[in-house]
Amino acid sequence: MSRKLVNAICRKFPGAEVSDPWGGGHDAWKVGGKMFACTGAETPGVSVKTDSIETAEMLIDAGVGVKAPYFHRSWVNLPWGTAEDEFRHRLAVSYTLVRASLTKKAQAELAPFNQADSKSPAKPQRRRRR
Repeated sequence: MSRKLVNAICRKFPGAEVSDPWGGGHDAWKVGGKMFACTGAETPGVSVKTDSIETAEMLIDAGVGVKAPYFHRSWVNLPWGTAEDEFRHRLAVSYTLVRASLTKKAQAELAPFNQADSKSPAKPQRRRRR
């Protein structure tokens, strides 16, 4: 996986905006001014928010991610070798958590978000003729 894929996924989230707040080539994805994903200039992978320190520790223990440098302990870094489905899921969860923390007014100004929309499109099934 790559920065290009992360950016393509995040770009589809309603109200998501990217910036480089520290300079040097970071991609910080935010909704309502709050960050939900960050691709560093040097650290390989993308850092995402989880719902708790315990969830982050579980993901780290399971080998899904590593501790996200410079972030709170509830954040994990997903290395570039992470499966695409896992990337999509973790980015969507992080986005949903941050979006839910916005004021009701800010949330109402965003288009609806369906986490299923963030998944990769399924391959069409061929119908067998009888």
